[in-house]
Parts: sequence; C-alpha cells; structure tokens
Amino acid sequence: MEEEIIKIIENYINETYIDMVVSNSSDTNFIKKIKVRPIRLKNAEIYQVTSYQGAKVFHKNCSKQELKEEMIKWFCGIDVQAETKEIKKIKFKQAVIRTTTQQVNVLVSKKGKITTKATKLMKEMKKPEMEHNRTKKYILEEGITVPFLVDLGVMTTEGRIVAAKYDKYKQINRFLEFVEDVLDELPKDRELTILDFGCGKSYLTFSLYYYLKNLKGYPIHIIGLDLKPDVIHTCNELAEKYQYENLKFYLGDIAQYEGVQKVDMVVTLHACDTATDYALYKAIDWDAKVILSVPCCQKELNRQIKCKELEGILEYGILKERAAALFTDGIRAQLLQLSGYRTQILEFIDMEHTPKNLLIRAIKDQKKGKAEWSDYEKLVNFLGVTPTLGELLKEKSNNRIG
Repeated sequence: MEEEIIKIIENYINETYIDMVVSNSSDTNFIKKIKVRPIRLKNAEIYQVTSYQGAKVFHKNCSKQELKEEMIKWFCGIDVQAETKEIKKIKFKQAVIRTTTQQVNVLVSKKGKITTKATKLMKEMKKPEMEHNRTKKYILEEGITVPFLVDLGVMTTEGRIVAAKYDKYKQINRFLEFVEDVLDELPKDRELTILDFGCGKSYLTFSLYYYLKNLKGYPIHIIGLDLKPDVIHTCNELAEKYQYENLKFYLGDIAQYEGVQKVDMVVTLHACDTATDYALYKAIDWDAKVILSVPCCQKELNRQIKCKELEGILEYGILKERAAALFTDGIRAQLLQLSGYRTQILEFIDMEHTPKNLLIRAIKDQKKGKAEWSDYEKLVNFLGVTPTLGELLKEKSNNRIG
C-alpha cells in the first residue's frame, strides 16, 4: 500500500494539485471526512489537513512526507478517540483528488488494494489562492501610520496595530465601510455637516474625519457632542494637535442641542436608551440625508411592554430584555420609514459593549412611498408601549397641524 500511495503523491500531488477529499469512513459517527489543500506559509508550500469529527473541525499543517504518512494511516486505519474516551480504528475507502487538468478517484478494497481512475477535465481549472492568511483590505491600512490612532493606543508609531486593540481597529474599519457605502447619497457640491452624538473617546469620529477629509478630499465640518467634560477637552486638544480645523467637540445634551440648522449625516453610537430616540428625532427634524445609529441599553420598552399573547415568553427576564431590545430597534426602523427614510438594520461588530450590536442605517429617499401610521399604531397597541421616538414625531406632526 505504501508504494501505491507514493505513486499517487508523485503523479497527482504536484504543482497542478488543487485539493483532496478523503471519505467513505468506516464509522462516520467518529470521523466523516478529511480535506487536504495546499497552502503557502512563510514562502514554503505545505498542506492543510482538515478533519471533520462529529460537530467539530480540526486543522493541522504537514509537509509532503508527513502527508504520505497520514494517507497510509487513513487507508490502513487511524485511531480516533471519542468524547467517551473510546478508541476506534477508522479506515477510509475513497478519495477524490482534483488537479488543474484531471479528477482522480481513489478506491480502497476490503483487502486494502488501492485502485485509481483519472478522468481528464474538458476545461483546465485555475489553481486557487494558496495564501494561508489572506490579508483583508482595510480602509485604514496597517503599515501606514495614522497619528490619532497612535495617540488613541490602537497603532504603534511604525504603523503596526497593537494586538490588544485589534478588535477596535477592525471595528473602526467596519464603520468606515458603512460610511463608504453611502457616499453617493451625500451632496458633492458643498461642505458637508456631520454630527456625532455621544462621541465618547471619538475613535470613530476622528476616523470619519480622517477618511472623508484626508483620504477622500471631501469638504466637511464634523461636530462631536458628549456629556463628559474631560472627554470633550481631550478630543479638542487632539483635533488641534492634528490640525483638524473643521472637527469640533462640544459639551451638550442630545435632546437640547440647537447648534446647527442643517445636518447632512447624523451618527449616534451607543447613545443610551431613549437618548438614541432623541438623536434620531433630531436627525429627522434636520432632514439629514444619512443616519447611522448603533443603539445601546434599550430599556424603555422593557419597562413598558405588556402583551397578553406574549406572556408565556415575557415572563422570562432575559427573553423579555432581548425581545424588548429587538422590538425597540424594529419600531425605530419603522418610524424612520414613516419619516421618508430607506432603512436597513445591519450587524455591527463592537467588542467594547457587546459581542455584536445592530446598526440602523437610514437614507432619505424622496421617491419612497409613505408607510402607514396605522400599521405603527397597531403594533404599539399590541405590545402596549409608547416609544419615545413615536411620541416625539406625533408631537411634531400635531404642532405642524396646529
């Protein structure tokens, strides 16, 4: 058998080799199949072996000689230990090898005899990318020093990402990807006004300014607003240090802010509970073209919700909390649509607050047909709630009529 396996390796696992799947296990409850693909690691071509054992997946890398030894084990019998500590000897009876020019079927008989059948492909296949760690293209590239990321502890002076801050680095780039998606929606013939409510340490605010002003060349004016005096002081010092002339930070409450008359984009990240509602209301009132909101601590509906039909679920505190949070953001999205916005709810990775947050992205759309307020009323009546954003919009409508 060893000689036959050596022939298989010499004939097919070469520069044209794409991958191999070893299957038809003698006990699929222990191990179902094994996949082998070539990868390039530190300029050397090796093989990544992926085995599927129950619901688990295991990976290991091996050289060509080690792969030969592994293949002998697979076809002669490999010892596998289950979670019950039981040892099973598993044998495989089949393998399919793909190269750029042919497909090879390998069969193993009960007596251990190996037969191969190669079928020439009608069209030559392209060999896939072999890099082990495919580098993701980030908007703010590693290796290019960004001064504010250095001061905020995300990047070293050489442009390398600090390991402990890599999640923050990915979060910043993910946020900028959301912004990049809506650039075509923003006016291009004048200065843009962008307002960030609850800016905090302003990782994303500085990133937004750097991306739009330095990388994209947009004429912009960004305002950051927060309730913490020390944070505002620090952010203004940094903005002055980087000579970001059109980036200003102010101490203020979202609900009371009247510093501008017109805003093109409103960003609100982790404004707690109803502060998000006031931020969304102000954005609607300003007729903002784009709204990006990551809500936080949605407590209002959790206190209010009372629905007989859902009592069997809502009696469990943790389920009530999660359901209320989802209902809150769903209602906010519905109210934005009622206000003439094309609205999406997307997943936004954020390691600082929760493993995963939702991002509400809304774009003003004059062509969008008006949704029905009656549908909103039916929903809130069913849940027994009076959301703040809905009440603010009703009051605005009543004042306009009055």
